[in-house]
Amino acid sequence: MGKKGGGRLLQAAKAAKQGGGGPPAKKQKKSHGSKPKQQSTKPSRSASAASAAPPPLSSSSKQHKQKQHSEPTIPFSPDQNILLVGDGDLSFAASLVEHHHCTNLTATVYEKDLDELSAKYPHVRANVDKICAVPGCKVLYNIDARRMAPFAHKTKDKQTGRVEQTGTMDRIIFNFPHVGGKSTDVNRQVRYNQELLVDFFKRSLLSLAPGGSVIVTLFEGEPYTLWNIRDLARHSDLAVEKSFKFQARAYPGYHHARTLGVVKNKKGEAAEGAWKGEERPARSYVFVRKDDVPKPPAPGMGKKRKAEESDDEDEEEDDDDWGSGEDDLEEELGDDAEGDVDDAEDAADDN
Repeated sequence: MGKKGGGRLLQAAKAAKQGGGGPPAKKQKKSHGSKPKQQSTKPSRSASAASAAPPPLSSSSKQHKQKQHSEPTIPFSPDQNILLVGDGDLSFAASLVEHHHCTNLTATVYEKDLDELSAKYPHVRANVDKICAVPGCKVLYNIDARRMAPFAHKTKDKQTGRVEQTGTMDRIIFNFPHVGGKSTDVNRQVRYNQELLVDFFKRSLLSLAPGGSVIVTLFEGEPYTLWNIRDLARHSDLAVEKSFKFQARAYPGYHHARTLGVVKNKKGEAAEGAWKGEERPARSYVFVRKDDVPKPPAPGMGKKRKAEESDDEDEEEDDDDWGSGEDDLEEELGDDAEGDVDDAEDAADDN
């Protein structure tokens, strides 16, 4: 062996020692059952989901969303022709004129004149002045919700000579209707109030303009749920378009007025700590003529939105419904309206 051959063997030995000294690695055979795993270059599903997830809402975004959800629903526009039925102390009408800038408003009360109204609500004159100061707005006395004459235009058919009436009111609003009374007979109270609403619905149709709506607001819970206002409307050729939570704060200056006037103490003065109806959960129901209800979509065009469905997301069991116990029921029957129910059967101006 020459010097060159010896040198090559020495280099090979050193290389083998550095490489671990083992035999050369065999070639790996391909397996027919499975392929060798390779490191994936694609992002995992969890990683892609995390990257696709929207960023968390900031505190300002959350506040905006909460504010949007709690925004009051106003079921009219300032330029519409509005009829308020049984408006009590006229504080609701005054708010519509002063804060919502309504210019075509007719507010009606059951009392025969301003003197009788003032005897029940000593502060009412200020509200009357606010309403009558606006052109196109007025107050009408001695209007019974169950027998009111139509607010309508009369036209005569030239061919038949028949006189037809077309209602002029875009919105007819009756807040917190109640016949009054102190009867502890729940069934009797329910029946009287149902009769009131049915008569009111029938009279309203005569004054309702094409495409207009009738809006009735009731307190949440019993005994008001026993009135079955949706069914009463259906039997009166009306349909429920939607409902929403009534929020008194949307009407600055508005105060719930009892049927028989301001609550007074033993001295004959207005009670300062009197119960406030505007702080009680309430819901407004919007009714339209059955002919005005949108027709269901054609097959395959999606599910029909029920007419009775609420336009808000707040019609839930946790709406703080009132009146679940006997104490609350006694408060409603005894404290909400004083006097004999027979004598007050036509007193439909609870607002």
